[in-house]
Amino acid sequence: MECILLHTLDSSEAEHNVTWFPPGHTMSLPFYQKLHQHYDSSYRNKDLRTTMSHYQQEKKSSAIYTHGSTAYSSRSSAAHRQESEAFSQASAASYQQQASRATASTHASAASRKTASAYDYGYSHGLTDSSLMLEDYSSKLSPQPKRAKKSLLSGEEKENLPSDYMVPIFSGRQVHVSGITDTEEERIKEAAAYIAQRNLLASEEGITASKQSTASKQSAVSKQSAVSKHSTASKESVVSKHSAVSKRSTASQESTSSLHQEEAFEKKSRKVAIREKAERLSLTKTLEETEAFHRKLNEDHLLHAPEFVIKPRSHTVWEKENVKLHCSVSGWPEPRVTWYKNQVPINVHANPGKYIIESRYGMHTLEINACNFEDTAQYRASAMNVKGELSAYASVVVKRYKGEFDETRFHAGVSTLPLSFAVTPYGYASKFEIHFDDKFDVSFGREGETMSLGCRVVITPEIKHFQPEIQWYRNGAPVSPSKWVQTHWSGDRATLTFSHLNKEDEGLYTIRVRMGEYYEQYSAYVFVRDADAEIEGAPAAPLDVMCLDANKDYIIISWKQPAVDGGSPILGYFIDKCEVGTDSWSQCNDTPVKFARFPVTGLIEGRSYIFRVRAVNKTGIGLPSRVSEPVAALDPAEKARLKSRPSAPWTGQIIVTEEEPSEGIVPGPPTDLSVTEATRSYVVLSWKPPGQRGHEGILYFVEKCDAETENWQRVNTELPVKSPRFALFDLAEGKSYRFRVRCSNSAGVGEPSEATEVTVVGDKLDIPKAPGKIIPSRNTDTSVVVSWEESKDAKELVGYYIESSVVGSGKWEPCNNNPVKGPRFTCHGLATGQSYIFRVRAVNAAGLSEYSQDSEAIEVKAAIAAPSPPYDITCLESCRDSMVLGWKQPDKSGGAEITGYYVNYREVIDGVPGRWREANIKAVSDEAYKISNLKENMVYQFQVAAMNIAGLGVPSAVSACFKCEEWTIAVPGPPHSVKCSEVRKTLPSLQWRPPIHSGRTPVTGYFVDLKEASAKDDQWRGLNEAAIKNTYLRVQGLKEGASYVFRVRAINQAGVGKPSDLAGPVVAETRPGTKEVVVNVDDDGVISLNFECDQMTPNSQFNWSKDYVSTEGSPRLDVESKGNKTKMTFKDLGTEDIGIYSCDVTDTDGIASSYLIDEDELKRLLALSQEHKFPIVPVKSELAVEILEKGQVRFWMQAEKLSANTKVTYIFNDKEIFEGPKYKMHVDRNTGIIEMFMEKLQDEDEGTYTFQLQDGKAVGHSTLVLIGDVYKKLQKEAEFQRQEWIRKQGPHFAEYLSWEVTGECNVLLKCKVANIKKETHIVWYKDEREISVDEKHDFKDGICTLLITEFSKKDAGIYEVILKDDRGKDKSRLKLVDEAFKELMTEVCKTIALSATDLKIQSTAEGIRLYSFVTYYLDDLKVNWSHNGTAIKYTDRVKSGVTGEQIWLQINEPTPNDKGKYVMELFDGKTGHQKTVDLSGQAYDEAFAEFQRLKQAAIAEKNRARVLGGLPDVVTIQEGKALNLTCIVWGDPTPEVSWLKNEKPLVTDDHCSVKFEAGKTAYFTISGVSTADSGKYGLVVKNKYGSEISDFTISVFIPEEEARKATEQPQKGNKKSK
Repeated sequence: MECILLHTLDSSEAEHNVTWFPPGHTMSLPFYQKLHQHYDSSYRNKDLRTTMSHYQQEKKSSAIYTHGSTAYSSRSSAAHRQESEAFSQASAASYQQQASRATASTHASAASRKTASAYDYGYSHGLTDSSLMLEDYSSKLSPQPKRAKKSLLSGEEKENLPSDYMVPIFSGRQVHVSGITDTEEERIKEAAAYIAQRNLLASEEGITASKQSTASKQSAVSKQSAVSKHSTASKESVVSKHSAVSKRSTASQESTSSLHQEEAFEKKSRKVAIREKAERLSLTKTLEETEAFHRKLNEDHLLHAPEFVIKPRSHTVWEKENVKLHCSVSGWPEPRVTWYKNQVPINVHANPGKYIIESRYGMHTLEINACNFEDTAQYRASAMNVKGELSAYASVVVKRYKGEFDETRFHAGVSTLPLSFAVTPYGYASKFEIHFDDKFDVSFGREGETMSLGCRVVITPEIKHFQPEIQWYRNGAPVSPSKWVQTHWSGDRATLTFSHLNKEDEGLYTIRVRMGEYYEQYSAYVFVRDADAEIEGAPAAPLDVMCLDANKDYIIISWKQPAVDGGSPILGYFIDKCEVGTDSWSQCNDTPVKFARFPVTGLIEGRSYIFRVRAVNKTGIGLPSRVSEPVAALDPAEKARLKSRPSAPWTGQIIVTEEEPSEGIVPGPPTDLSVTEATRSYVVLSWKPPGQRGHEGILYFVEKCDAETENWQRVNTELPVKSPRFALFDLAEGKSYRFRVRCSNSAGVGEPSEATEVTVVGDKLDIPKAPGKIIPSRNTDTSVVVSWEESKDAKELVGYYIESSVVGSGKWEPCNNNPVKGPRFTCHGLATGQSYIFRVRAVNAAGLSEYSQDSEAIEVKAAIAAPSPPYDITCLESCRDSMVLGWKQPDKSGGAEITGYYVNYREVIDGVPGRWREANIKAVSDEAYKISNLKENMVYQFQVAAMNIAGLGVPSAVSACFKCEEWTIAVPGPPHSVKCSEVRKTLPSLQWRPPIHSGRTPVTGYFVDLKEASAKDDQWRGLNEAAIKNTYLRVQGLKEGASYVFRVRAINQAGVGKPSDLAGPVVAETRPGTKEVVVNVDDDGVISLNFECDQMTPNSQFNWSKDYVSTEGSPRLDVESKGNKTKMTFKDLGTEDIGIYSCDVTDTDGIASSYLIDEDELKRLLALSQEHKFPIVPVKSELAVEILEKGQVRFWMQAEKLSANTKVTYIFNDKEIFEGPKYKMHVDRNTGIIEMFMEKLQDEDEGTYTFQLQDGKAVGHSTLVLIGDVYKKLQKEAEFQRQEWIRKQGPHFAEYLSWEVTGECNVLLKCKVANIKKETHIVWYKDEREISVDEKHDFKDGICTLLITEFSKKDAGIYEVILKDDRGKDKSRLKLVDEAFKELMTEVCKTIALSATDLKIQSTAEGIRLYSFVTYYLDDLKVNWSHNGTAIKYTDRVKSGVTGEQIWLQINEPTPNDKGKYVMELFDGKTGHQKTVDLSGQAYDEAFAEFQRLKQAAIAEKNRARVLGGLPDVVTIQEGKALNLTCIVWGDPTPEVSWLKNEKPLVTDDHCSVKFEAGKTAYFTISGVSTADSGKYGLVVKNKYGSEISDFTISVFIPEEEARKATEQPQKGNKKSK
């Protein structure tokens, strides 16, 4: 029996209430459990089997699996069967409405009771066939695992268990996610909650269950219920709030075995009781842990915004009928639903019985009783909780039946309407006309900008408070509101707004407005250009970044290549990832990838990520693409399971399985291994899990080997694969591989799968070939249609990029930034009249093709088509053998002037037409033609075709039959070519041509008739009582918005003739944007009529006429047309020029305008011209502006003279302004000064200011234009003055920081301060570091200075001085860097140059030196020397240099050639400063003589005798030792040498000897020294230039005496110490 068994468990109760419901009854379940499965079949199949031990029972007679929990007590099985039968009968009786299904279930249950004493526990998880036998199911279960499972029982509880009983554990998963949704916020919650809760329950929670055959009702441990269904309804999930206890019992093989089973049940009662206690304790502990987990869990992860699972549906109903709107909402906390009618909350108490609002189990309904026409409205269901609000809309239209019908039969559901009763979804015989006004055109934007597309929607007839269905499309796909794009409907205007344009937004946008069966749509293209690159020459951003595949191990990302490569080929792409909820981007690949797909690895399972892509070329990396939608690193099956979860708090779902402990088995090999994708960067493998895998989860190891070997290598040794897909990297390009996969679990690693076919690493997808045959064709004056032959054999083609180039420019620009599919594209935004060439290239994931060949050049202008057919062919005159036909010109000229018409005719005999014949070989230019050589009394039909330069148009419809016969009527024929122009809401103009047949007497006038277009023929009324002679008429008295038709009749003496063909219908309205002829009188008094047309085509022309007769060649008028403007000037306006002047624009939709010059208008224009010819009020000073002290702005002008009656008008941007808070005006009539003051200039004050003067008839004006840079400069100056005034309220600088160079060549920084007091401080800074100043400023003179001595490059920098006290502070900065520093250095150098002393002459031993002193010298000061006007070339003889502050020129060994005038030039960077000296005559002689003297002295000093070295100052030697001294002497000539002892000549002997060798070396020797040898010795050297004495001292000591002295010294010391 298929049923639902609900267990209700209360922790405070020992009893368990069991409630049975028939199949299909789900009203007692919570709403979110009815609509959603808690887990799908694959999830159940996987998790149950991984924890369920081997439980094999034989079943021969039946293969029925039932769900539920059967409780057995210690009573006999017979008593139990009686109770079960009574219970089943009561259940079947209470639900006999479900006869077919319930009966089948009852029979099945009865059969089961007769054949077994216990119910068979089964699972529908994964069972798809009701005939599946238990043996088949059992064979898929794994044996007992080798390791013990974790138990939640305490040690004491384990001791009470029987020894042969094991409690298996199933770690139920507690999952709380909001589904794989489309918003970043929900994805953040999804990943965090899912992983945390799953891991927690998988590792710490479990339910201990035991195998049992009987159980009492009290042993059922469940919070709510377990839903059981028949095995034929597979894949239906078990739904419970906290736990589902699913058990399985065995069925006996024969009914005769029931007695033995009853005895077994009684023997096992103690085991059953122990097991139930264990289950109860473990489940209680699990629930307590779950509640504690909920308390710790972040509240934000439990809350979910409302979401409509089922939205209310619109209804169309008849009057008096009831209608019910339904919706269902998910969310947590449970959302509160409010109903609105036309945005007004519905109050059920205001209209009792009218509305019924119910909310039951998540289903919310609004019932409207006895609908009337006022119930036609838009209804809104608003769902709200703490996480937000969401609304859903539905419309209700109430139809009113015009006839009579039986309401009782109508409500009884019997259709009694007549067959002819036509009803549309929006009412009886309703038809809607939908028009678009103010439409959006082809639009151009740039990445990052905002854009709005919109148009006004006009729907007739209008239904109040009803919103039409409006949908936007991009390239045919609906546009859904997102963070990038929003839609808006304001009641009559639909808008699509892009908050941040991206290239993905480029495409053809269509708005479709639907009203029931009727809809209209309008389309226009949107182009999005690339944003400016941060690095010039870098490629543009890729686009359409999306996820192709996702699982736990990797996510494959794809994108489209950009159209712009920056001028150099794109080398590849970098992929970046960012975990949702963070702002940290990380690069996924180290080297650029060229293929536009890439698998991203290294992801955390369950986390959500967003991606972006950047292109790179040799110049650099371009801007990143738009980020992708968030993607979760989950398997598709897991993601689908999460999507099916309701948006409700965690239900604590725990699944308890009864199973035997069994051992794990090694999984089998995977199947269907294949290479799904292969590129030069990676290879993707895919396989199916093995059929034999045990109850544990399995991991995969991927292996590879070279195609020629069997050397298999494991690829993922460190990180096992969890999903049956894997991406391999680091493969050698061009090399061949085979792959295989192994499975692994705790029992071991299984056998490998079959190896794949040989795979060559490389891009299997080839770059497409270039398109061919690029053909451009004209479209509009700003667009060209480009078509091409698509690339041949192109695979996975993404689209095409089109580029254009102005002929001869060599610069190519992209026409689209989003690849387009198909062989045709319209390139917009081209310059009218310019010639372009085009090229195309294809793109797929492998890259972009080569460019196609350039197309032929084409000039951008509107395409020309043949004209449309003429219409309204009439017979204007008929003779015996000829007829005159007239017709109306085509509505559309095809973009070119109509050059003529061709007429065909055919005979009609007895109603049968003959073949067509040509009436004219040469085209006729008028809308009338005489056809000759016809047969008298023959009936003819005619058709006319128009022609332009594009060719002959389609012929007109066949005319009526006309009989060729002599007209003998006396009245005139019908006028022809009647047309209505200058259509306005008043005074349209009607024109016509005289009739061809004038009758017996000439035509004397015309009558004009009109009627409304929908009026009957008897409602014609005449516009003129008396006949008019003109062939035109200004129509008056029309009703605005009404549609009219006109006709004209001619009159002669015989009477009024036949009316003309109708002109119209014409709607009396002025179209938006209509322009009129404007009269103008210039300053010279020249009068002209001016007209402007903004809807001209390239072939349009202006045609002026007077009284609708062309003015071409008129001697009184001059016409000048340029662009879209035309001007007709009167040479001498007079009475001869009175009339109607009109201007028609050809090749347009009847654009024309006229201007009436009557006697009054003539007088006005002549007076105005006269006024303009005379001088106006003389102006002494034109309007000017100046800034006052506080930033006020003063506008002023001065007139020569102002009388007391002078009136001044102040104009700003063509609008008069008046005195008020913003403007203050003043006029001084004595001086003629006119002033206007403004306190402050703001951005809206930019524009044109005009002072208009009027003094009697004389007028004058003066205008000042303040726009652009001029206004900004003025505004800046005003703001500066205002800030200056504010600044000067405290201590401030009267003169800002400046520098000057002192006479000592120092730099002095100074500023002048004002409004200071004692507490005012001043601080100096250089390069933002404070400068300590020794002196303290007293501010007596208001001057603050900073002295910098010997200024040089090290002193360059930014100097700042700050002045502050309690009233505020002010600062002044002086930049002494770059050019400013150069300028200062130039001044310093100039001062140094000016400080130079006169050149002086100095003789030296080497020659003559010229020198000058400066205050101090800088390298920036350039020194140049010249001799007799010639620059000196420096050599070893003539040198220049600087020593300290001395600048010198050294002339060594001067000669008479060195005489002359010497100039020293000091160049400061701008100018040179010279010092001169004359080295000739006496000056030279004296200098040369002194040089000779110094030279001789130098020579003497150089050659004088001297001792160079070798003698010591003191020689200490022991007595008896030999002393040898050597000395080097020098002199030229060789000096004489003598020795002294104690200042007396030394007497040499054998004991003391001296020697002088080679004139350089002197020797002094004592063979054995004694104390007598001690003394002072001297060496005397002498030559003719001088002499020198070198002294030395010899000290001789005795060793014994020294030893004695050494021993005596310590003894004395000891005595002193005592």
